[in-house]
Amino acid sequence: MTDPIRSFYDSLAAHYHLLFDDWDEAIDRLGAILTLHAQAKTLKILDCACGIGTQSLALAKLGHNVSGSDLSIAAVERARNEARNRSLPIDFHVCDMTSLREIPAHDLDLVVALDNALPHLSLDQLANAASAIKSVLKPNGLMMASIRDYDQILIERPTIQTPAFYSSHGNRRIVHQVWDWIDEARYVLHLYITQQTYAGWDSLHFVSEYHCIRREQLSVVLRDAGFENVEWIMPSKSGFYQPIVIAKSIA
Repeated sequence: MTDPIRSFYDSLAAHYHLLFDDWDEAIDRLGAILTLHAQAKTLKILDCACGIGTQSLALAKLGHNVSGSDLSIAAVERARNEARNRSLPIDFHVCDMTSLREIPAHDLDLVVALDNALPHLSLDQLANAASAIKSVLKPNGLMMASIRDYDQILIERPTIQTPAFYSSHGNRRIVHQVWDWIDEARYVLHLYITQQTYAGWDSLHFVSEYHCIRREQLSVVLRDAGFENVEWIMPSKSGFYQPIVIAKSIA
């Protein structure tokens, strides 16, 4: 992965919770959803795109043995602080998901990469990430990831995401995205967080590039990397806001 991706998440780390109406409530809601799609027993889990810890915190609160990793130093540092403040024993690592060299465990039950983390990668990088994820899983371990519904997005080719309006302690907040299409399968995302303050309105702007990965493309990459039983679960069934893929590592 490249420095622009790291810079995007470094700059966003202090503000990432503002993308949610209530971040703590979103963590608990995510935990309830993940419970439906993970085994009931205690699992050894790596969140390989942990960001500031949204999924890691949710999984640790469920009682799982969780580690987290991310390319962004600032995001990992905030994730550590968030876990410490909640007395959750999570190990965090600064690590590129295309290699996972810094991850000491190689007998994990589950690796997760949620919230459209994988589409930052080109197909070649995605193949490296899939191989790296398989390398830290035990035989028959599971990978769980989520991406946007790019099959539909490539038909519609939107240029803006509908703004979300939030209110906290009497102050309003608007979150929206503008997409500039580079070519048929790539776009530059402009993320805006506009907040009402006592002095008026302040706007934050973050920029990153994404690849539109179709579900079958990702399925092929996973099979080529040594996964089987690739299954897609759509939001209408999962309760999650993006399509989820689950695949099993071949023994």
